[in-house]
Amino acid sequence: MRLYELARVIRTKNAGPFTLTLDLFFADIADFKKVLDCPSFTNKTIAELYKTSSQQVRIHPFEEILAIKVSLPRSVSSGGPGDRDVYGAQQHFPLGNIEI
Repeated sequence: MRLYELARVIRTKNAGPFTLTLDLFFADIADFKKVLDCPSFTNKTIAELYKTSSQQVRIHPFEEILAIKVSLPRSVSSGGPGDRDVYGAQQHFPLGNIEI
């Protein structure tokens, strides 16, 4: 099963000009925990998908609201030369494809 099949919502947005935030929301605690406990949902895997250092990836679980926030550096600054997604709103596809 892929992450996009488990998460109710997966979205991305800028968290400043140099940081991207990926938000995952789940319908129940079982799906939330399944993702957090999955061996493929790691800083290393996410860093490989987004071509960055695993030391720069942060995974923040929020059990109270069944959400996980992932923060990582943008490959280019928002609005800078070469930026094809000024709002950072279309960056969730690689993460959603992780096998859980």
